[in-house]
Amino acid sequence: MSQAVRVARAGGFRRRSAGPPPVSARPSGRRFWPQYVAIAPFFLLFAVFGLFPVGFSAYLAFHRWDGISPVTFAGLDQFRFLAADRTFRIAVVNTLIIWVLSTLPMLAMSLGLASLLNSVRRFRTLYQVVLFLPSVTSIVAVAIFFKAMFGNSYGVVNAALRAVGLDAIGWLNGYWTIKIVICVLLTWQWVGYNAIIYFAGLQAIPSDVYEAAKIDGAGPLRTFWGITVPLLRPVILFTVVISTITGLQTFTEPQVLFGSNAATNPNSGGPGQAGLTMVLYFYQQAFSNNNYGYGAAIAYAVFAIVAVFSIVNWRIVARSER
Repeated sequence: MSQAVRVARAGGFRRRSAGPPPVSARPSGRRFWPQYVAIAPFFLLFAVFGLFPVGFSAYLAFHRWDGISPVTFAGLDQFRFLAADRTFRIAVVNTLIIWVLSTLPMLAMSLGLASLLNSVRRFRTLYQVVLFLPSVTSIVAVAIFFKAMFGNSYGVVNAALRAVGLDAIGWLNGYWTIKIVICVLLTWQWVGYNAIIYFAGLQAIPSDVYEAAKIDGAGPLRTFWGITVPLLRPVILFTVVISTITGLQTFTEPQVLFGSNAATNPNSGGPGQAGLTMVLYFYQQAFSNNNYGYGAAIAYAVFAIVAVFSIVNWRIVARSER
């Protein structure tokens, strides 16, 4: 039997590829228009409620506008005034102090709670739900509750102090006590959220690593610092950056505790402006004083400060991984 006959019975000659298919045979972008239509609402909403506000606020930062009068060009005057604004400097200092006093203890407590949660076996799901509840609770309701708890005259905390023979403390009057109340509120709200994230990271660490360390004679403390912390560095990096972004944008807590309208409330931000944060000051200027141009300049200054601190924290934690 000839070679041609065998090839024909096997299925015929295979035609060699003559190169890429004709242009008309290639898939056209028109065939994907249903997919484009399906995802179009997201991009439209993002453009309207995301890109446009960012671009318009950048435009307002170089103009003066009260929402009614015509927009007038101001150049860099808004930023020059911002650089010399004493109240904004107070807000920056307050925000940084609150961020430091709340973030560092909160992350340490979160890691400790995650370690305890990782060591238990019974009711673990219940503990996770309890830890996560504060982060999904209305922060306005929580702030009102904490305002009643730390009230100067009839607060529950002062009542407990009097019950044990101690003097009451003006929690919402002092420079440092105001910050302590805000830090306690922030810690209560986010410690469980970060603990759940750390717990997920602990679950990803292989158990044989701990078994090998135990065989080598490593104690709990050495195992924690030599194994747990190094293997959790990516998770720690995430929580540090997220906590930095949210902590430097603290707004609702002091706004509910002390009010935000500086024109009608001389203690806006608390007595001595001890609870005035950067975002609260932005809200005052933009929406209480109707100074939208200056408010936009403050917003971009807050963005720059948050970006700088986030990058610094990211570099510090990421460098320790090397």
